Amino acid sequence: MNPYKHPEQTKNVWLALEIGNSRLHWALFLGETLSSAWDSDHLPESVIQQLAERQTLNDLLEKIFPPHQRTDEQEAHTDNSFCASPPPLVLASVVPSQTAIWQTYPNVRVISLDQVPLKGMYPTLGIDRALALWGAGKTWGFPMLVIDAGTALTFTAADDNQCLIGGAILPGVGLQFAALGQKTGQLPLIEMQNFASLPARFALNTTEAIQSGVIYTFIAGIKYFIEAWWQLFPNGKIAMKGGDRTLLLNYLQALYPEIAAPLIVEPNLIFLGMCLD
Repeated sequence: MNPYKHPEQTKNVWLALEIGNSRLHWALFLGETLSSAWDSDHLPESVIQQLAERQTLNDLLEKIFPPHQRTDEQEAHTDNSFCASPPPLVLASVVPSQTAIWQTYPNVRVISLDQVPLKGMYPTLGIDRALALWGAGKTWGFPMLVIDAGTALTFTAADDNQCLIGGAILPGVGLQFAALGQKTGQLPLIEMQNFASLPARFALNTTEAIQSGVIYTFIAGIKYFIEAWWQLFPNGKIAMKGGDRTLLLNYLQALYPEIAAPLIVEPNLIFLGMCLD
């Protein structure tokens, strides 16, 4: 599913954008090679219109990626001669309002579910889940289970015939903390953060009691789904992505090292899904 191979673009530079619930996730590609990836906040429509007017890739990156944060590799691939017009943008989005805004970009392709080669998909399956599963499966092999530890925690799986077998969705760690803090009268709002260590399982103060309840049941749920997956497919692979992936992997390593050991941790699964045939 390589989206762009225009002969006039000898370097075949293109951008990939995943619009998530909380952030924009970007990737810079040279052909099928992922050069770099980064995140940014959602952008207002006025800024997106300005991006459409940028004449070179370097000009565009100045808006979506601060120059002082670029790697040397990025700088090497953003020469003005690469693009005489705004580079192609391949877009996958789970936020309809943001999708509509980005369609004002002049050289955009929005990936739809019917373009993902997985079999047996249902119409309301999130494009992010489908692309991540396809990218993971085509890179490391099927059967494949993808765990996305983001705003929501999702499980999405396909068998060895590249056919979707289903999955599950539940609130992510941050959403669970927010729900308790915002929907109760006296419980504190705990900001999501990388806690240095696991909290006491039986806590002696309210803050740690919330941490304990959310984290231990959250990890137990992940363990349950992984064990159920291996019962179905003993040799099935598991890949994890999402903003909370490192935190959750650390907790799994501390509590269930035998489960954590074989996990593939790759934040760019969706981008792998965008560029693979």
